[in-house]
Amino acid sequence: MDAAKSVTPGAVSHILANPSPGDAAEVPELVVQVVDLKSIGTGSRFSFVASDGKDKMKAMLPTQFAEEVRSGKLQNLGLIRILDYTCNDVPRSNDKALIISKCEVVSQALDAEIKSEAKKEEEPAIVLKPKDEGVVVPKPVNAPPVVLKPKQEVKSASQIVNEQRGNAAPAARLAMTRRVHPLISLNPYQGNWVIKVRVTNKGNLRTYKNARGEGCVFNVELTDEDGTQIQATMFNEAAKKFYPMFELGKVYYVSKGSLRIANKQFKTVQNDYEMTLNENAVVEEAWGETIIPQVQFNFVKIDQLGSYVNGRELVDIVGVVQSVSPTLSVRRKRDDETIPKRDIVVADDSGKTVSVSLWNDLATTTGEELLDMVDSSPIIAIKSLRVSDFQGLSLSTVGKSTLLVNPDLPEAQNLKSWYDSEGKGTKMAPIGADMGAVRAGGLRSMYSDRVFLSHITSDPNLGQEKPVFFSLNAIISHIKPDQNMWYRACKTCNKKVTEAVEGGYWCEGCNKNDAECSLRYIMVIKVSDPTGEAWVSVFNEHAEKIIGCSADELDQIRREEGEDSYILKLKEVTWVPHLFRVSVAQHEYMNERRQRITVRTEAPVDYVAESKYLLEEIAKLTAC
Repeated sequence: MDAAKSVTPGAVSHILANPSPGDAAEVPELVVQVVDLKSIGTGSRFSFVASDGKDKMKAMLPTQFAEEVRSGKLQNLGLIRILDYTCNDVPRSNDKALIISKCEVVSQALDAEIKSEAKKEEEPAIVLKPKDEGVVVPKPVNAPPVVLKPKQEVKSASQIVNEQRGNAAPAARLAMTRRVHPLISLNPYQGNWVIKVRVTNKGNLRTYKNARGEGCVFNVELTDEDGTQIQATMFNEAAKKFYPMFELGKVYYVSKGSLRIANKQFKTVQNDYEMTLNENAVVEEAWGETIIPQVQFNFVKIDQLGSYVNGRELVDIVGVVQSVSPTLSVRRKRDDETIPKRDIVVADDSGKTVSVSLWNDLATTTGEELLDMVDSSPIIAIKSLRVSDFQGLSLSTVGKSTLLVNPDLPEAQNLKSWYDSEGKGTKMAPIGADMGAVRAGGLRSMYSDRVFLSHITSDPNLGQEKPVFFSLNAIISHIKPDQNMWYRACKTCNKKVTEAVEGGYWCEGCNKNDAECSLRYIMVIKVSDPTGEAWVSVFNEHAEKIIGCSADELDQIRREEGEDSYILKLKEVTWVPHLFRVSVAQHEYMNERRQRITVRTEAPVDYVAESKYLLEEIAKLTAC
């Protein structure tokens, strides 16, 4: 076999003997064959068996290498060169798992798995006998050379390290004492680790109250030198300890934390895990670090914000400030507290503008700065904005939002050039006006992204990364009368309430006990079209339009007129066509991934508009 397309003999033995190399530069030439390649969980990571022809061990590829597998560059029985790695203990077993943090493809799939036929007299290919020149000549001849650091002649390694530790700052001593791990290599089963990360986002210190008592919490987003991110959360004593310590933009060494599987509904970064730091965690600032990247943005154009309306996903934008309002004081319903708010209008090269509400410190400090410089049309980049349908479409900052003025980013520079050359004289319309027209008429959005139900139900992976939106023309074919049609809600904030022991209903959101509550729909209905059927979730606003009455009124019919009248009321609304705007997302139930279809907008069929739409679609087909 061609030496360039072969494994390194003894590679697995070397990895087991050196489970955690101190530096990627110390890793010798390690080429292994990928055997039994398969995806893990949602397909963002891949595991395999690393083989050197003689020995094998379980291994995991880095997350960023998943694209190499999907594109076919790396296949089963292919070869990879390991550039950096660490080994973890497998729970309830004496085995070790190889966690690869950096690697490269050497060869695509070979014809068969490589099997070693080494003779007894043959010496191992990786020889760990250092020479003064720093080069070890391997045996046999056709194996690639291994470069190792030369042995120190004057002082032992321990003497040198001890001298360095004595002169170093605490953070530097931490880095010397234990190897710094890349974030991609961490998992919940790993014990001791140290990471070096930059704080690229910092949330506010929030208080909460639940059945177990009161407390406080805050979280940060951490980024390492490879650009991998993870969210870390701290509660109570840990939150009070680390909130003043973590500063946005600074680099820290962090250890003694724990990891768990991230809740995909609430995670804000692309990582399968999330971190928790308690009061025993170790956090030390790393001085003079410039390699680790600053805040990571994933910008969305203003004219593309429509698909994010009322979703869980937060967005980042970059835009030119058009106007800044004075500061307003808004009284919050939850705790009757007065908080500052300021509205700004920004535009981008999509030719659209959007209103952004700044809250708290962003309204008073950064907002005042923008007010002073609005005449110069500053460029701003904002990370983590919530998209709502207020005034058609608008954006709002949250506790973890970050705003940069005139940032040194390529996107900001390109936008500045566009605005100075042509954007300043361009007439731009607010994106909210378009969305408002859609909602006012209830029709325009119903004809964009129109699909049949089979398009959604035939693709179980639809909405895996983020919710996707479609329009449907479907008939309500069935509503289960025995389902939980509604929930008890607070009349002030609409959140779920529970029956209090002393009577009345307790609301966690308002932190008060009320004598009465209201009912709000939370139901599923079956819809059908010529290609199939599906169950969809419908919430209060749209359910009231479909049923024709409120949940309180339907409950009254059930109690006063009997079960038959209640069932008849539900049957009256079936076999009626509707136009739906729906979102499709993935959720987990009993450890099984399922597709959830939710109604976002509902409208009756306007047959004149529907006929025009069908004629336009026919014209498109005949034009082809």
